[in-house]
Amino acid sequence: MRVTFDVNGSQETVDNVWEGESLLYMLRERMGLPGSKNACEQGECGSCTVYLDGTPVCSCLVAAGQVQDRSVRTVEGLAKGAKLDPMQEAFVEAGAVQCGFCTPGLIVQAHDLIQRNPNPSDVEIREALAGNLCRCTGYEKILDAVRLAAARKADK
Repeated sequence: MRVTFDVNGSQETVDNVWEGESLLYMLRERMGLPGSKNACEQGECGSCTVYLDGTPVCSCLVAAGQVQDRSVRTVEGLAKGAKLDPMQEAFVEAGAVQCGFCTPGLIVQAHDLIQRNPNPSDVEIREALAGNLCRCTGYEKILDAVRLAAARKADK
């Protein structure tokens, strides 16, 4: 099948998509967008989180054909050219990146949180990120990064 959709602001068409193919596979393997990571393939870890029509979803659980005529925004699409999104910058500056496998999903989920709630409490941050698992950190640096991005957004 052929799938045409908007990805990171650009209309794209992907041919020969098979019925059981996930959005995650299509993004990574067919489109060269490796930001979303393939970890659990069951929607449990959050490493593959992307926006679908403005809502964060686990791309491993979305059939590629479901994005026909829809909009997908990946972690790569948060940046404006070479300029990182403030959430991406905060993750780097706060040292919230270790192995980096969970980082793209965490960044997308945290980005969504700050869009909805520019001044989240620690409890709200923890709740928003509860579906994203990290094996390397104690999560404190991740919380620091979200706090930093929120503070910078409030200062603007």
